[in-house]
Amino acid sequence: METAIFSALAEPHRLRIVELLKNGPLTVNEIAERLQIRQPQASKHLRVLLEAGLVEVEAVANRRNYRLRSEPFQTLYDWLKPYRNVWNERFDNLDIYLQKLQAQEDDQPE
Repeated sequence: METAIFSALAEPHRLRIVELLKNGPLTVNEIAERLQIRQPQASKHLRVLLEAGLVEVEAVANRRNYRLRSEPFQTLYDWLKPYRNVWNERFDNLDIYLQKLQAQEDDQPE
């Protein structure tokens, strides 16, 4: 699942579409206009995002509104958790080291 998500987000236009959609649903024409691309290009990118499960589409009259789905982002969040833990531990160790250095500097006579 993560592979499809990462592949879909690896393309700059698709990543920008996700950024746009985090503020709420948009139509394909609104997306195309904001990205300054043609509507068929926007549709193609949205299809990839739809197939990866990142967006869902709702038909309202003759418009199709695209919105982000939360589940794939929760999957990414969970996937990143072990990496966050490693980095948090490293930052904690760095903080301890810097505090020791500061304490040594404070103990030195002037």
